[in-house]
Amino acid sequence: MSIRKRIISKFPKGFLWRLSALNFLVVASAIVVSGLATYNTACFLVDAMGGLEEQRQQQFNATLFNYLWIFIITAIVMGSLLHFYMTKKLIRPIRSLIESTKQLKKGNYPDPVEVTSQDEVGELAVQFNALIQQLHTNEQHRQKLVSDLSHEFRTPLTNLNGYLQSLERGDIQGNQELYKALYQESQRLTVMIEQLEQLKEWDYVTSQTYSQSREVDIANLIDQCVAMFKLQMEEKDIGLSINVSSCKLHIHEEGIQQIISNLLENAIHYYNGEGGIHVLGEQQNSVYQILVSGPSDFIPEHERENIFERFYRLDTSRSRKTGGSGLGLAIAKEIIDRHGGEIGVISEKNINTFWFTLPLA
Repeated sequence: MSIRKRIISKFPKGFLWRLSALNFLVVASAIVVSGLATYNTACFLVDAMGGLEEQRQQQFNATLFNYLWIFIITAIVMGSLLHFYMTKKLIRPIRSLIESTKQLKKGNYPDPVEVTSQDEVGELAVQFNALIQQLHTNEQHRQKLVSDLSHEFRTPLTNLNGYLQSLERGDIQGNQELYKALYQESQRLTVMIEQLEQLKEWDYVTSQTYSQSREVDIANLIDQCVAMFKLQMEEKDIGLSINVSSCKLHIHEEGIQQIISNLLENAIHYYNGEGGIHVLGEQQNSVYQILVSGPSDFIPEHERENIFERFYRLDTSRSRKTGGSGLGLAIAKEIIDRHGGEIGVISEKNINTFWFTLPLA
């Protein structure tokens, strides 16, 4: 190892110490050079004036030289201490970020980094805290999704296993009604898997997916969706009114068709009361708004945001007799989010109105 490397290896390797050492060298060099230049200039001027004995001239030069070195040393020490303090203050949040990053690497979620300034380092701390919060939220959603998936798939699989084991042991005899029940359970699993695939596609939507978007007359699309449910509504003696204005929108046709169909299906499935189902579509400023309303059970205000979460149902028993897989509205929200629109629900007395908007451009 060379002498230079040996000397360097003896110094602390922290950024604070390296920056302080560099600053010390620069400041010290500048002060020494400036001081010596001042000393030489002063001595030259005094000597040029004449009138002083040689002994007094030498005494003046020595005194000036001593005071000069006192000033140089004092300036270097004070400047270095001030720089060290300011640099340490600057480095402190960076060290906190490093420690938090180490904790994150170990799989732990660190406490928020203290923001002590409004400069670039402070902005870095703010963004880091936001990143940690987002990662924590994503992890909670992931854990909830895994838990919900486990619950959702366990119920039909338990039913299937129970019936199949009973058939194998000869405890029960197969009949058309039993086979129909088994088929329905398998269909529920199939539907959930298909809906999860749809969620995955819209979660990671790419420009290639949007290449499938095209200009569509939204009024015609709504009419097509409503036509698929007219017979079902007639059989259940449910009235229907449609009032939609024509408008050309650049949308993913299959995605929007799926949302409208899902809202109509829910309106029929949860129909409870008097009056018909109303479908409204109109342009409002820079968006086109579509509403599907009908009589149904009141939705509490604190539940209205939750119903767009995955696997969420209003009924706490999570029974499929009163609800589906809990994915339909979650898929609808993903599709609308990718279109840059909004979706929500208004519940007044026994009338629920689901609405969503699509940008005009």
